[in-house]
Amino acid sequence: MPRSKEIQNQMRKRIIELYQFGKGYKAISKALGLQRTTVRAIIHKWRKHGTVENLPRSGRPTKITPRAQRQLIQEVTKDPTTTSKELQASLASVKVSVHDSTIRKRLGKNGLHGRVPRRKPLLSKKNIKARLSFARKHLDDPQDFWDNTLWTDETKVELFGRCVSHYVWCKSNTAFQKKNIIPTVKYGGGSVMVWGCFAASGPGRHAVISGTMNSAVYQNILKENVRPFVCDLKLKRTWVLQQDNDPKHTSKSTSEWLKKNKMKTLEWPSQIPDLNPIEMLWHDLKKAVHARKPSNVADLQQFCKDEWAKIPPQRCGRLMASYRKCLIAVVAAK
Repeated sequence: MPRSKEIQNQMRKRIIELYQFGKGYKAISKALGLQRTTVRAIIHKWRKHGTVENLPRSGRPTKITPRAQRQLIQEVTKDPTTTSKELQASLASVKVSVHDSTIRKRLGKNGLHGRVPRRKPLLSKKNIKARLSFARKHLDDPQDFWDNTLWTDETKVELFGRCVSHYVWCKSNTAFQKKNIIPTVKYGGGSVMVWGCFAASGPGRHAVISGTMNSAVYQNILKENVRPFVCDLKLKRTWVLQQDNDPKHTSKSTSEWLKKNKMKTLEWPSQIPDLNPIEMLWHDLKKAVHARKPSNVADLQQFCKDEWAKIPPQRCGRLMASYRKCLIAVVAAK
């Protein structure tokens, strides 16, 4: 074996000598009886590394060739939901046999990592057009307009049903030990429906909705929690009420009630909850409430009331100050 390596090295050096004397690939190949591709590869290595010796390797050569790597990147770029098992089968069809973990590592080295996809409302072409139209229409509105808008919404806060990924450190075969599990309760163990509002100056009133909410209940919430407290939120006479397109909000009786009470509403397209900044406050509220570990629905109601009142006015102000960036993002994404 050492004798064979010595002969190989001598042959490689001879190729470089002939190349330095001005011989071309074809002439060297013919003179030494070698394939032209072999000659070209040796010369390319010499020009790149300055040597024809075997270079030190970090370990076993990878099974995934550059061509196979390009195929992997193309497939996940075309369809990001493709699984590593499916990619493994795809490579097997071109006679590249590797473990699916190898595929994940190779994609990771190319900046492609497996992540839980973000959930967003399903948008029809009509929804997309309406979102874009809304963003373009209000893109140049002055900051004073948004500071003078009252944002409203409802949300459900569950007793034990907060959907969050948790992790625990545990040894093998201990997954079902009591300390390593998170108890669950059917239907969230109880919940409360909450209505809230806020403006740039801070959080407004908060109300717990008992029973089924209909147009009459909604109008009563507005009557008790909006009109009397507009001045407390430092809203001007030209303030605007934001509400979504829930049937209770857009019913004939509610529309007439709003008109009678001289409440101007912001035109709001369907399927754009992510453009309502109150969603950020709902996130803050639920996080704070569940950190207090309510044990029953009565605790849940009280904690919701307490934590809503604790929301800093600065948090509300920052949400409004950055709202134009949201509209710019919608326009950019079309």
